[in-house]
Amino acid sequence: MSLQDRIINHFSDSIQTKQDAMASLCELIEFASQKIVEALVNDKKVLTCGNGGSAGDAQHFSSEMLNRFERERPPLPAIALSTDTSTLTSIANDYHYDDVFAKQIRALGQSGDVLLAYTSSGNSGNIVKAVKAAHDRDMAVIVLSGKDGGAVVGVLNETDIEIRVPSWSTARIQEVHLLISHCLCDLIDHQLFPAM
Repeated sequence: MSLQDRIINHFSDSIQTKQDAMASLCELIEFASQKIVEALVNDKKVLTCGNGGSAGDAQHFSSEMLNRFERERPPLPAIALSTDTSTLTSIANDYHYDDVFAKQIRALGQSGDVLLAYTSSGNSGNIVKAVKAAHDRDMAVIVLSGKDGGAVVGVLNETDIEIRVPSWSTARIQEVHLLISHCLCDLIDHQLFPAM
């Protein structure tokens, strides 16, 4: 197989995964956007988290909220919990890496806030603990996952939203997570600022 064939395969696989996700996830993405909008109109905020590439996705969403997505509008409150290296490393050093998001949620999360967690496997201990901490703080929970959902599925409750990408490839899952993030940003802007 040539290098260009490999490129074509990546594009083809990505397109197919996105089509599969489009067929199965639209309603969940809509519900998630409405849950975030409900929080924002009630002066609440979104806390995002993830590891590695998923941390990048969480930060990407947060930056689109705080700055802007595709049109001018007021900034919206979001905090990426993976960006403060001093906090992350002190919690990981003094306690455990599984606590790096949960401790921040217990300090910053308020009733009515939203936790938006990104995890391609669903098996990250710190994401599982983050969801539990969000429940303790009476926060709404939205999880963007993939594969079989992983361990995080076991801690979700009936009001949580899991948007599971139908793929076992981490790269494909993360590509769709980015698209879902952009969908959420667009839907949030459309619902909050329809005339802008």
